[in-house]
Amino acid sequence: MITSIKTESHIEGVHRSGRWLALSVLVLAVLLVAVDATVLGLATPFLSEDLQPTGNQLLWIGDVYSFVIAGLLVSMGSLGDRIGRKKLLLIGATAFGAVSVLNAYATSPEMMIVARALLGVAGATLMPSTLALIRNLFHDPRERSLAIGIWGAMASAGAAVGPIVGGFLLEHFWWGSVFLINLPVMAVLVLVGAKLIPESKNPNPGPWDLPSVALSLVGVIGVVYAVKELASHGLSGDAGLAALIGAGALTWFVRRQLTLPTPLLDMRLFRHRGFSGAVLADLLTILGLSGLVFFLSQFFQLVQGRQPLEAGLAELPAAIGAVTAGLVAGVVARRFSVRSVVAGGLAAVGLSLAVLTTLDQHTGYPLLGASLLVVGVGAGFSFTVTADVILSSVPKEQAGSASAVSETAYELGAALGIAILGSIVTGIYRGFATPAGVPSDIASAAHESLGGAVDVSGGLAPETATALVSSAQEAFVDGLRIAAGVGAAVLLATAVAAWFLLRGQKLEEGVEH
Repeated sequence: MITSIKTESHIEGVHRSGRWLALSVLVLAVLLVAVDATVLGLATPFLSEDLQPTGNQLLWIGDVYSFVIAGLLVSMGSLGDRIGRKKLLLIGATAFGAVSVLNAYATSPEMMIVARALLGVAGATLMPSTLALIRNLFHDPRERSLAIGIWGAMASAGAAVGPIVGGFLLEHFWWGSVFLINLPVMAVLVLVGAKLIPESKNPNPGPWDLPSVALSLVGVIGVVYAVKELASHGLSGDAGLAALIGAGALTWFVRRQLTLPTPLLDMRLFRHRGFSGAVLADLLTILGLSGLVFFLSQFFQLVQGRQPLEAGLAELPAAIGAVTAGLVAGVVARRFSVRSVVAGGLAAVGLSLAVLTTLDQHTGYPLLGASLLVVGVGAGFSFTVTADVILSSVPKEQAGSASAVSETAYELGAALGIAILGSIVTGIYRGFATPAGVPSDIASAAHESLGGAVDVSGGLAPETATALVSSAQEAFVDGLRIAAGVGAAVLLATAVAAWFLLRGQKLEEGVEH
């Protein structure tokens, strides 16, 4: 059994069996975050009925987690490099479990938004720590590629397990139960991880710069909030002010990093074309996907009338595709090339999203299932290879910071995707014509969200209720089609950019010394 080891040099001596045992515990943290992210979409109709959030509050519940986690990831990755990645991982996992209870028992939209934000703070400690520990556990590049593939596959498995377990719970318990499934996973991670995972950190870390922490948080949240407001309400004083504050804070952050002897984030990493290309590919890919994925569970349940468990199973092909592709991505990238695998994967996702622009209320599952499978395969190839490129581009002692950049791109893309694509869906949805005979207060509630429309229709005469729900469903699907089209354009453009930016990029061969 492996005990805590304090220096980078000792980690190189970890036996092979020890490395894989440690990896098996690390991926539990990934599973934890992935399950939490996917069950929210499934629980949204029930949460809407119980807490009755406005359309804007519903978007905040969906994306405040990503806002906070994106703002803190770089800071937490750097903190892990300094105090120890294992220590930060275990603290974060404990906090994640505790805050999950707060999410489960939220009694108002405002409380839910705060609980999701706190979950973001805890979540920001988990992902960079796991990837950085993998970088320091696996020194043979081929083994590391496989380890990263397993890491990505578990994230995809979590995306599959979340809806299925969540669907089962939603059919038998109240919506808060979907957050409580984090607790047993967190307990195993903390208890077993304390003994199995070796400690690692930068041996000469320097101080943790708190002004840089504040600047990165304010900068990311300011910019994302501005984009969200712009997408929802057009040009406004609030959006302009947030954009100015965010851009100013990020500019100051970059300038400060260039002058610090031990920066929170070494900006010189971005001089590496492969590193920058991989980060950009991650950000734009998840931007194009996330807004659509957030609303897909609602489509299966509220438009096509599937039960929660059935809706969860309907999303399974995406996870199966991602798991399969993630496990073989390193081998395929070495046989062909990094840029062909990443660009090809992104193009496949883009074309699948383009197919979804033909969506209507009665679209059969074979088309949906096939599209989701291709999305999963394409994303599995792309994300696994870009994670490998990012980690292999930096020295071991900067693994936490590099992992944090990778995760920040992912979470920032998710926040922007939900803000932009989600606002497109919501904006188009709110424009539907209310059928005659619907009272103004019910019409107002129906225009807030599709879940709200289904809920309030119960108080109307059968014919009027059917007309209201049908009109609302049609508007929701119109918004979903346009969001899929925007997502497809983003993914196809990203595929072209990746082809050029990753030119000549190769995954490492042989063993590191």
